[in-house]
Amino acid sequence: MKRIDVRAWLRRISREWVMPIVIVVVVCGAFRSAIADWNDVPTGSMQPTILEGDRILVNKLAYGLRVPFTSWRLAEWAEPQRGDIVICFSPANGDRLVKRVIAVPGDTVAMTNNQVTINGEPLGYAVASDELLESIPAELRPQHVFATEQLDAHPHTVMITPQQPARRSFAPIVVPPDRYFVMGDNRDQSADSRYFGFVAGREIVGRSSRVAFSLDRNHGYIPRWGRFFEPLD
Repeated sequence: MKRIDVRAWLRRISREWVMPIVIVVVVCGAFRSAIADWNDVPTGSMQPTILEGDRILVNKLAYGLRVPFTSWRLAEWAEPQRGDIVICFSPANGDRLVKRVIAVPGDTVAMTNNQVTINGEPLGYAVASDELLESIPAELRPQHVFATEQLDAHPHTVMITPQQPARRSFAPIVVPPDRYFVMGDNRDQSADSRYFGFVAGREIVGRSSRVAFSLDRNHGYIPRWGRFFEPLD
């Protein structure tokens, strides 16, 4: 009976199976960490722009190149702009968030009864059109008010919940260098810079402009086919 060389067998298994799997895992992880990723959206803080159950694409090269698995930047070629939908970490507890950049370094931002002012200029607001309302899930319409907010080149829909206690006004504040003021489009139900303060540039890990796919968690995770690859305003 031929004796099996266990060490040789283990070396062969390691060389032919384990190492290729490890290499694939590391390369995929590095790609998702530094280049592109997708992000599940478990809360409604960005409704109606982003719905619970959406999985959004994240461009991690939008503002620069990071060392994979770290926050160290090798190069920077752009900065977040007003209206960008960004993925960032909360300065309060480190949670990963999806928010909209409202004000950038040097801006003076204020809010009065849910109307934002940037550098002394009120943003434009318009009542949501019937066509826009039809695109919003039916379960969101009865208890909310919708409006179009004009933020630079990013007109987008914001949602107000009149019966919900929220911080709808604050005095003018100046955004410090390398800090950003972010908010959710669901203005009365969003933990954002009104509560946890400014977000540092290093805590912004990427920008999103498109939904990858969407599952309706309230109806048995049925796919929302109309939201697949839908661009985000």
